[in-house]
Amino acid sequence: MKKYLFFTISFLLLFTILQVISGLILTAAYTPDFSGATPIAGSPGMVSQPQLPVMIMSALSAVMAYFISNRVMKSK
Repeated sequence: MKKYLFFTISFLLLFTILQVISGLILTAAYTPDFSGATPIAGSPGMVSQPQLPVMIMSALSAVMAYFISNRVMKSK
């Protein structure tokens, strides 16, 4: 139970950290396009984003949390 709890906490912490860092990098790299500043009547306000980057971040977080939890539990 202790190992599962440690894995869950480390996964959530790593996932949050990776999402914040990814958001900071994407925001810093974004350059807005002001050529179409006037809204067109039929254009959508929000466009859905692909879920693959979130899945990659969650898989990376899970792998890192697994290795961290194994390393910490072995050292005890």
